[in-house]
Amino acid sequence: MKRILLANPRGFCAGVERAIEVVERAVDTYGPPVYVRHAIVHNEHVVATLRDRGVVFVDEVDEIPVDAIAVFSAHGVAKSVEDAAGERDLRVIDATCPLVSKVHKEAVRYHEAGYEVLLVGHRGHPEVIGTTGRVKSDIHVIETVADAEGFVPRDPERLAYVTQTTLSMDDTREMIDALKARFPGIRGPDLRDICYATRNRQQAVRVLAEQADVIIVVGGSMSSNSARLREIGEQAGVPSYRIQNADQLEVAWFEGAATVGVTAGASTPDVLVDTVVERIQAIAGLAVAVQELEAKPENTRFRLPDQWPEASPAPSPA
Repeated sequence: MKRILLANPRGFCAGVERAIEVVERAVDTYGPPVYVRHAIVHNEHVVATLRDRGVVFVDEVDEIPVDAIAVFSAHGVAKSVEDAAGERDLRVIDATCPLVSKVHKEAVRYHEAGYEVLLVGHRGHPEVIGTTGRVKSDIHVIETVADAEGFVPRDPERLAYVTQTTLSMDDTREMIDALKARFPGIRGPDLRDICYATRNRQQAVRVLAEQADVIIVVGGSMSSNSARLREIGEQAGVPSYRIQNADQLEVAWFEGAATVGVTAGASTPDVLVDTVVERIQAIAGLAVAVQELEAKPENTRFRLPDQWPEASPAPSPA
């Protein structure tokens, strides 16, 4: 092994940084416990670190005590979840990624304009569940080209689509092309709803694959964008592995490899990448140069939510 080549960009995106900061500020402002519906982002290390600070992760809002501080994850939620939180008088801070919120608004806008709405995405993913739950009537999830080719609309002249933000650009393009081939008048944003961070990280893996003999993707087990990065590496003909942390590295992966490429999903902290690089160097058993791909820096930053709940009044002295 001669070198470790780091993809650029990699790791945290602006939406993930914002979501984590929301939770940390909530703990600092109100004190623990702060409740978060689902994992704030899809990374086990991030979730464990926040849990150590007094954050409680729950599956549904009915597990949260009445009047408690509740945070919605970066993936967004259905309207029914917002309603359930209101019924429990929860003090909600919405950490939904602004790019996901944009998709929500587009889906609602198309629906209110009388279009039948399709969502290009993975069934069961939290973002897809949240987006489908923003519209009063059914949204049809298109997960494969076969879905696009088999879909039967109510009116082929009144169709629109939106997309999950963390998909593979290549797969999304194929599904959109299939829809447009069948329904030339379909309305939709092309690939603009694939978020900038997803696009950038996928392109970085393509560049990495031109130079690496093996690719390691550091990402959570539930991270959709990390899974896509591994797939892109494999599709480029490079053995590619997704791991949660350095403990999952296997020596056999690096046999005969001169250059090892390393990247990370958008919800992966730098500390995990650093420990992976250190473990690869230890496996090599000698000094291995670490280089970073050149790329235009990401400067996107998202504002925190404008409204924060008022703190509960201190109890009156006895």
